[in-house]
Amino acid sequence: MTIYDNTGTDPAQRIDRLNQLGWDDLFEHHLATMDRPHARVARVLSAQRGRFLVGNGHAEWLCAPAGRLLRREQHRYPVTGDWVLTKESVITEVLPRRNMLCRGRAGARGKQDETARNEQPMGANMDTAFIVCGLDRDYNLRRLERYLALVYNCGIAPVIVLTKADLVQSPATYRQEVEQIAFGVPVVPTSMTDRTGVDELRVHFGHGKTVIMLGSSGAGKSTLANLLHGSDIQATASVSQSVGKGRHTTTARELIPMPGGGLLMDNPGIREIAFYTDGSGLDGAFPEIRELSESCRFADCTHQHEPGCAVLRAVASGDLGEDRLASYHKMKREMEYVSARSEKSADRVEKERWKDVALRIKRMKKKR
Repeated sequence: MTIYDNTGTDPAQRIDRLNQLGWDDLFEHHLATMDRPHARVARVLSAQRGRFLVGNGHAEWLCAPAGRLLRREQHRYPVTGDWVLTKESVITEVLPRRNMLCRGRAGARGKQDETARNEQPMGANMDTAFIVCGLDRDYNLRRLERYLALVYNCGIAPVIVLTKADLVQSPATYRQEVEQIAFGVPVVPTSMTDRTGVDELRVHFGHGKTVIMLGSSGAGKSTLANLLHGSDIQATASVSQSVGKGRHTTTARELIPMPGGGLLMDNPGIREIAFYTDGSGLDGAFPEIRELSESCRFADCTHQHEPGCAVLRAVASGDLGEDRLASYHKMKREMEYVSARSEKSADRVEKERWKDVALRIKRMKKKR
């Protein structure tokens, strides 16, 4: 039987400690299908340079992944937020995830193989994503749309946090503007001077809940983390007045226990919101276009030039903004390109594998 905690405490207490870290019936079900009699269950609390800090609510210890995990596809390699099985100081297995937040890896080039993919994991098994945007030079509606598509694509509930509300005269105006492109998404202005919005955000934490923060460098994520926690858990740095960018005070991804329960994960600033998969997140980011498309004459309408297009009709009448539709088309093209490139990569992987085999055979013949 898998060991939840070998400290000799009551089994109910052991499970409760794991529950506080996010363990639930889904992971219990996954565990029941595995035959790992001497492994310990733990959650990855942080990851840095191939070393992982894991914990079970009673103890924390450093682990390295088993060699066979290094040879597997990247989606089976541990990331912060994963539930894993450990034996001594080795991670032997990664449990199936509820979700994993990924973005496209900027500048991914060169040889493809079965473990080097173009996606960059940011965290696993998250309940909510705080999309943090500063009401200064960081404010950008088109960027918020991209964040929403990214989060929806990974099956995580978004919350938009507008930091630095004390820098503008009317935060409510910005809130209304964001609500027009983020249908049904909570939008919360916050201020570090009077703690506006902090209590509204804390309701997303609780027993076993995990929240991940996303945003540009200098958006105020670390300051927000300190406000939510009630102490200085994250280092902060000044923002350049000339370019409005921060100095990457967060350098690693780690799960931080919150005083009232739940876990918070800060992320290094994101400079480029690149996609890594198909457009399944577009429906969530652009629900009004999805709804309008149901009235288009053609089922495969691209909303560009077809007669009877309800989306183009809405643009002509002013019910849908041209910039909103342009943003939709831009993201759709990017995702289609990534999907097509991924299909080509599979063929390329196979060709390079056989090329390596041929080279090894050639070297063996030369040594004879």
